[in-house]
Amino acid sequence: MTEKTDTRLDRLFFFGRIISPLYGFLMASRSNLYRKGVFRQHRLEVPVISVGNLVLGGTGKTPLVQYIAKFLQQQGRKPAILSRGYKGSAAAPINVVSNTTDILLDAAEAGDEPRLLAEKLPGIPVITGKKRFNTGRFAIGSLGADVLILDDGFQHMALKRDLDLVLFTTQKLLGNGRVLPGGELREPFSALKRADAFIISGSDEPLDRSVKEFISCLGSLYPEKPLFTGIYQPKKILTRLYNGKTDTILQADASKMLLYAFCGIANPASFRKTLEMTGMKLTGFQAYEDHYAYSTENISSLLHNARNSGADALITTEKDLVKLGKIFPGQFPLLGLPVQLSMREDFDRFLSRHLPSA
Repeated sequence: MTEKTDTRLDRLFFFGRIISPLYGFLMASRSNLYRKGVFRQHRLEVPVISVGNLVLGGTGKTPLVQYIAKFLQQQGRKPAILSRGYKGSAAAPINVVSNTTDILLDAAEAGDEPRLLAEKLPGIPVITGKKRFNTGRFAIGSLGADVLILDDGFQHMALKRDLDLVLFTTQKLLGNGRVLPGGELREPFSALKRADAFIISGSDEPLDRSVKEFISCLGSLYPEKPLFTGIYQPKKILTRLYNGKTDTILQADASKMLLYAFCGIANPASFRKTLEMTGMKLTGFQAYEDHYAYSTENISSLLHNARNSGADALITTEKDLVKLGKIFPGQFPLLGLPVQLSMREDFDRFLSRHLPSA
């Protein structure tokens, strides 16, 4: 399925190159109209942090949102997360995925990423809705939030923000460098002048040549903007669904099993690489499209392939796992590998320095 998706994208990018300049011009014009006040920007009475990207697909926004929310909570703040709820069925202006005590919407209603954030961040409200100004006002007035985090907010310029963080991944960087529909850029490269800081996720030490050149390019074009790097680290305890129960299994024990892996994320190769780096023994690997809506037929096929390959269990990402609890039959173990983003202390200091006291 990944090869078919890549082929479709390649065709789109090939034929879309002709109108890429027009789309880039329109996006740049839109940004200028917001900057000049022709399009109105709304201001909320609490600090707003936007986490976004310039490139289509996964760059690790959800782990970064999770990291920032936990950091703020540990600092005594009351953060809330605002998401558009991509592919969630809840279509009200304000959809409360979780409040300070309970999770109220499942993954089908909320979208996989908001539901995952709600599960990983107890006590931190997660709200979806198209207009972040409305969901932000609700988070402040009804849930007591004193700082807001926009998940995937770089292009959502209708709401003013105090920090605009733009995330890149070492696997993609700028893709083919062209703007939609001829490439993977949501806006022209010049849009980065709106950012306050850059984060490059998935960086290994030592950095390879292309990443070093990219960092050097950002530094020469935007020397006043700080750049931070983060690495993904798999946790030592995995979630397990088996026989209708949810429990945990140590990574060391999972690495002794034969596992059939699958995922529906934007960068399946990164998940496979993580599994191999943690010593997992794979009998097969199935990749689906990002935000894939699994059916009972998919699960039956996966179980059939896993058993035929000699696997002891299936393994997937946390993002996929939140969608499978209600449809996975449970007679065969299903593991979910948690991965967390680790940032250095300089990023923590940057956050603290740029947010006013509560």
